[in-house]
Amino acid sequence: MSGRSSPAHARLLGVRIDDVDMDEAVARIEAMLRAGGTHHVVTVNPEFVMTAQRHPIFREVLCRADLAVPDGTGLLLAARLTGQRLRRRVPGVELCERLAALSARTGARLFLLGAAPGIAEAAAATLQQRFPGVVIAGCYAGSPRPEDEATIRARLRQARPDILLVAYGSPAQDLWIARNQPELGIPVALGVGGSFDYLSGAVPRAPRLMRRLGLEWFYRLLRQPWRWQRIWTAVVRFPLAVLREHCRARRHGSVQ
Repeated sequence: MSGRSSPAHARLLGVRIDDVDMDEAVARIEAMLRAGGTHHVVTVNPEFVMTAQRHPIFREVLCRADLAVPDGTGLLLAARLTGQRLRRRVPGVELCERLAALSARTGARLFLLGAAPGIAEAAAATLQQRFPGVVIAGCYAGSPRPEDEATIRARLRQARPDILLVAYGSPAQDLWIARNQPELGIPVALGVGGSFDYLSGAVPRAPRLMRRLGLEWFYRLLRQPWRWQRIWTAVVRFPLAVLREHCRARRHGSVQ
């Protein structure tokens, strides 16, 4: 992984999140493609931060990332509560769309890896329809299991993507990238969670107004009530943990 210059950032429970908006994130990724080397982009949300508290390897992967975008309204609120600044949310699904537009403009080759069988292909078809000229180097569901890595690496070597989108969920997707990207030499790789499900239409996104108001979590709870534990972690456990750590740091005369 290459070295990186640090933009302004917030630090929540020890996890760095860069203060970039969507335009800045895309511009930094385009600069990575020009710079050469390999680069890992992480799309951090509150669940990432909470998982990192009990998963030291994942925490290290997040801290070493070349760019950590804020994919979660809760991050913006937590930064504000602790006197830090994160201006805008950078949703993973919208970042995928912007990278498809970048591909259509520059010829950068995208590979969609992960999700359930057929979902990556359906997501790619949506991107091709919406962004004529996008270059899809390949699609493959695969799995994040170590025993499947040799097969996936062979596919990726043949496809030669410039940007690898990995949809294995957290923390598996970013651990997979950390293990495999250095050997593959793919210029930019990023984990995109459930983005392929949204792009393919398999899972509907919240209405625009709810997204704007930061209520996408509530829409997900209504549509997918079995996700309640994950939503509880993001909406309740995460802000309480941030506030607790912030109060502890203030008592000890330090800042997070």
